[in-house]
Amino acid sequence: FAAVASPSQTSAQAAEPCTDAVAACTEWIPVESGRSLVYRNLPLDTRNEAVTHALVMVHGAGRNADDYYRTALAAAFLADRLETSLVIAPRIASNDGGCNDALAEDEISYDCSTWRSGGPSPSHPDATSFHFLDQILRQVARRDLFPNLESIVVTGHSAGGQVTNRYAMSNVAHEEVGVPVSYVISNPSSYAWPTSDRPTRNAWSLEASAPGFTFDVDDGGAAFRPGGQGRGCTRYDQWAYGYQNREGYTARFSDEQLRTQLAERATTYLLSQVDILPLSGFDSSCAAMAQGPTRRARGEAYARYVNERLGGNHDLIVVTGCAHSNRCVYTDDRGLGVLFPER
Repeated sequence: FAAVASPSQTSAQAAEPCTDAVAACTEWIPVESGRSLVYRNLPLDTRNEAVTHALVMVHGAGRNADDYYRTALAAAFLADRLETSLVIAPRIASNDGGCNDALAEDEISYDCSTWRSGGPSPSHPDATSFHFLDQILRQVARRDLFPNLESIVVTGHSAGGQVTNRYAMSNVAHEEVGVPVSYVISNPSSYAWPTSDRPTRNAWSLEASAPGFTFDVDDGGAAFRPGGQGRGCTRYDQWAYGYQNREGYTARFSDEQLRTQLAERATTYLLSQVDILPLSGFDSSCAAMAQGPTRRARGEAYARYVNERLGGNHDLIVVTGCAHSNRCVYTDDRGLGVLFPER
C-alpha cells in the first residue's frame, strides 16, 4: 500500500468520497499469495481521521460487486454517513467451475461454489474468501490510518448472506482487530446449522410460509427436532448446511468453538417480508428445504434456534414490503439502523 497521507490530504479525501463503480474507486487487497479487488469510497491506504465506521457489503451469486457497491453507497448517503464511513464492496471473483469472471494478473479465482463457505481457491490454494474478508477488516482497523474507527459491520444479501453467516461464526479477525465487529445477514437461501436439529413448522411465523400454506393447529408442537436422512436427504448436515466434513478456512475449529462464536458475536438477521417465493437462485435442495420452505422462514427459524438453544442474543428484523431485493432492505430505515449503528 501507499505511504500515509498528510493531514491536508486527509481532509481532501474525507470531503470527496469516490461514488462511482469505476476503476478509480477500486483498490487491491493482498490475500495470502495473491490479491483481490474491492470497491471503496475512500482510500484504504490513506490516513483519515474523519472515519468512524466501516461497512463491508458482500455481493450475491452474480459476484456483481459494482452493483452492491452502489447499494452500499445509497445506504451511506441516506444515513448521512458517506464521508465518515468506509464503504467497501469486495469482488470475490471466479473463473472456475462454471463461473467466467475476467481476472487481472495475480487476482485470486475463488471456487465458483465454495466461495460462499470459505473453501480453498483453485488458483491460490492457500487463500479463501474468508481470508479476503479478514484482510479487509485488518486494513480498516489500522489505527495509523483510521485512528477514530469505532465500529465495523459485515453484511451480505442472498449468497452474500450465506458468506456472512458462515464468516461470522468462524473468522479469526473478529478478536484481532480491536474494533467492535457486527454482522448483518440478509435473505440467504441456507445457513450453516450448528447441530443436527432442524426446524418444524412451529419455528417460523405463518406469514413466512410459502403462499397457500396453512398451519395445522398444534400449540404444543416442538419448534425443533433431530434431523435425519429421510427421503434420501443425506447431505442435510454436511458443510455448509451443517457442520459435518468442513474444509478450507473453517476446518481449524471444533464444532463447539463455532457454536460458541456463532452465539456470542453480535448478529442481526435482516429479512424481507415477502421473500417467500422460490425465485432468484432459491435453493430447493433437500438439505436447504430441511431448514424451512422459504428464505424468510429459514431466517426466522435459525435466529430462534441460536437464541433459544445456544443462548445467543441475535436480533431479527423483517422489513415490510420487500421481496428478494438487496436495495430494498438495505435502504429501508430499519436496514440503515443496523448498517450504520448510532455512535
